[in-house]
Amino acid sequence: MKRLNELLKTDYDVIVKDIKINSKEIKKGDLFVCIKGVNADRHDFIEEAIKNGASCIIGERDIKCSVPYVKVKNTNKLLPELCRKFYDFERLNLKIIGVTGTDGKTTTATSIQYLIGKDKCGYIGTNGCSCAKFTKDSPNSTPDPTVLYKFFREFAEAGCEYVVMEASSEGFFRGRLEGLEFITGCYTNITWEHINIHGTFENYVDCKLQLARQTKEKFIVNYDDKFHKKFEDESLNSLSYGTNSKCDLYIKNYSVTPKYTRVTFIYLGKEYSFTSPLLGKFNVYNLACALLTCLSLGFDIDDLLENVLEIDVSGRMENINLGQKYAVMVDYAHTPNGIKSVLEFVHTLDIDRSIVVIGSAGERDYKKRPIMGKTVLENASYAIFTYEDPRSEDPRDIIKQMVSEVSLEDQKRYEIIIDRSQAIKRAIDIAGDKDMILVLGKGNETYEKLKDGTIYFNDIEECQKWIKNREESKITN
Repeated sequence: MKRLNELLKTDYDVIVKDIKINSKEIKKGDLFVCIKGVNADRHDFIEEAIKNGASCIIGERDIKCSVPYVKVKNTNKLLPELCRKFYDFERLNLKIIGVTGTDGKTTTATSIQYLIGKDKCGYIGTNGCSCAKFTKDSPNSTPDPTVLYKFFREFAEAGCEYVVMEASSEGFFRGRLEGLEFITGCYTNITWEHINIHGTFENYVDCKLQLARQTKEKFIVNYDDKFHKKFEDESLNSLSYGTNSKCDLYIKNYSVTPKYTRVTFIYLGKEYSFTSPLLGKFNVYNLACALLTCLSLGFDIDDLLENVLEIDVSGRMENINLGQKYAVMVDYAHTPNGIKSVLEFVHTLDIDRSIVVIGSAGERDYKKRPIMGKTVLENASYAIFTYEDPRSEDPRDIIKQMVSEVSLEDQKRYEIIIDRSQAIKRAIDIAGDKDMILVLGKGNETYEKLKDGTIYFNDIEECQKWIKNREESKITN
């Protein structure tokens, strides 16, 4: 609880119980900040906020209302500063670690948390907000400041010294991370994504680079990614990981099995070999990034390697095994590069066919849809195209775009089932004993955003349901 004149320069000393940007969430005594979004201007909801109990309003327009109102130049830029003051962020003494990149943010950030320890390090990202003492949902991979700084305080109260968070390009674009200083940061890779938000690929890359600009100590770069030089140029001090022997953490070799990955790397002239539960080449890079990030913070390498086997990333290469002969895996891959990486790994295993269930999100980057469809059919044995958070778009139109560049020959290797549950069922029903089913795009998310609203839906649970259904039908038949 603070007074308004403690948060910004004003004569109003009205008490502020909380800060909100959604008028529907306002309670008595809350401050309502009229930020401007892509689809909504919160100035249009001032009356609703007052009706729900707002004690004061901050906006950019000349407005007269029945509660104290302060006009400022830019509410979006001011909001993080207000939240920092309201939640006494400077007194929390948290060390913030940022992870950015097109693919691998969740795996890398989660790995960092496990390597440091969940009792010492909180996590904020696609899989929610968590530490040793609690787990909560997060509205976005990078939440808005009213949520973000509340999480920071809760982590500090839970005894955390560090917080690792996914620093998305959209988070920087929306100003959610304005003024936040990271003790260290890292990036995984950069490929085509989110052009619908940023307008151009150059703008997208520039938003990613913002993490390097806001990092005060070491910044960790993927030397094997073609954009590493840009990040090095923007950072004060960089360290590198990759398969070049001059990297600070040199990935010497690795071998992948269906159950684990064996990795050998060299750090400070000494060779280390260990087993990782993270599968695939791409996860070798994610783990290398996480390890070097922790090493840059001064953690002991032997202690970190002891924690590697504890890493558990929900919804990433998650094997659904209920005793069935065929394999079923759920993964969050939703970019062309992510899809290709997963399928390349799968085809190193002893399987007959790969059967992919996939869609593409509505109201998002439509330019990547044909690339996704083509990538799937160039790397998978068979595909079932379905919906994935279509929002206001017709899923049939989205799928039509996904298959628009598929060759005539490849058209024989896919079918369309709009209902995602039925698409998963179909994949499981047609699987042979040595086939691998991959349900891609959603990971462990618990919702589907449809035209008529959001419904509960979880790919892992759907897979479990239809596996049980198939196995039980064998018994009854």
